[in-house]
Amino acid sequence: MAVQEARQGSDTGVHAGGCTCGDCPHGARAGHRRAVAEFLLKRDEFAAGQGLPAAVAHSASASRQWVSEELTQSAELVAERGRAEGEAWLARLWRRTAYTVWALVVALLLVQALTAIGAGWTSARTAGLLAAVVTAGGLTAASWFHRARGGALAPVIGEDNRLSTSRAVAAAWVLFMAYAVLVLVGRLAAASDPAERDALISGLELARGVGVVTVLAVVCALAVLVRRVVGLRVLGQRLQKVRADRPRASDLLTDDAGRGTFADIQYVVISAVALLFAAVRLARRPDQLPDLPWGLAVVVLISSATYLAGKYAEGGRPVILSVVRSREAGDLDGPIRTGDDIEIRGAGFVPPGAGTADRLSRMVVRIGPVNVHVPLVPVTGGFSNPTDTVLTVPVPADVEPGRVEVQVVTVAGVETGRYAIDVTE
Repeated sequence: MAVQEARQGSDTGVHAGGCTCGDCPHGARAGHRRAVAEFLLKRDEFAAGQGLPAAVAHSASASRQWVSEELTQSAELVAERGRAEGEAWLARLWRRTAYTVWALVVALLLVQALTAIGAGWTSARTAGLLAAVVTAGGLTAASWFHRARGGALAPVIGEDNRLSTSRAVAAAWVLFMAYAVLVLVGRLAAASDPAERDALISGLELARGVGVVTVLAVVCALAVLVRRVVGLRVLGQRLQKVRADRPRASDLLTDDAGRGTFADIQYVVISAVALLFAAVRLARRPDQLPDLPWGLAVVVLISSATYLAGKYAEGGRPVILSVVRSREAGDLDGPIRTGDDIEIRGAGFVPPGAGTADRLSRMVVRIGPVNVHVPLVPVTGGFSNPTDTVLTVPVPADVEPGRVEVQVVTVAGVETGRYAIDVTE
């Protein structure tokens, strides 16, 4: 099959849309973009009332159902192409991470060479460069072993296929501390004077680096705690999580819907500033662990506590506030009957990151014993149904008249509480 795809690529110059070849410049990416363009065109045509077959054009409910089914099928193709592109992107990412790591090593070499002019080359510079080479070699090996999962970024990619802010910050501090210790190891190996060796060993004492060690312990513990908190909240249906097609750098500063969040931004910014300060201290004093001042360490601890509090505060269960009969302008008010559209008002129906059509089409409303899929109603630029606060669904004919319970099941599988309505004949 791979030979056949290669022949097709050589004949046409562009691989098929489902190609997931990591080296293909078109393949999955072109297929995804083409599927997205076709879907958007179809959605806007339906929103303008075009493309409806004559067999369903006379009935509003039939045309709505037909449009919803067509858009759902098209959206499933877009989602399939998106997953293929995400897998191909992850397969290529390990090379990019390796190139970036070695580019940083070259940059460190250039900085050391420029700063050595006049001051001379020292053993500390050699130790720093060798530590960078060892660290880069370890990251490159890890990238190769995890090449199918994003290379060196694999440990900081969460279960929802997004970059984890807490893991990324913890990984940065771990790498920095490993580099700092390797610098001291290199200097200790090159030292010939017993007094110099004793001074380097004393540089590893806790009193010298208690601030940076405390920060390292807190950010690592926070990464583990946040994963536990999020997992328990998802299992307890107090938080809705939807898997992303692929991780993005913006995940470090935004929520699942792509909106910037204060807790994440302040945590990344303050941690980056503290890490930069520690790196400068290491460059100035390469004979000991960087002595992070307690004032800056406390600022990082406060930032970590704020981030953890933000994780506890985010999310929430979807809730139904009211259910009313949906009517057009000019219609008379009346009781809810089978076949009527009902408007379910509430909050939290659409989880963050679930605004795509393939995910919206999975939303279900239970009306009594019957599961009703929420129809997609397109408008220019998006959908008017379903939304985060309002769902419109028809009451199926299988529902018996009387007191009926209504319940919404979101894309993430979280259920709302039951809301009772009266259905008449």
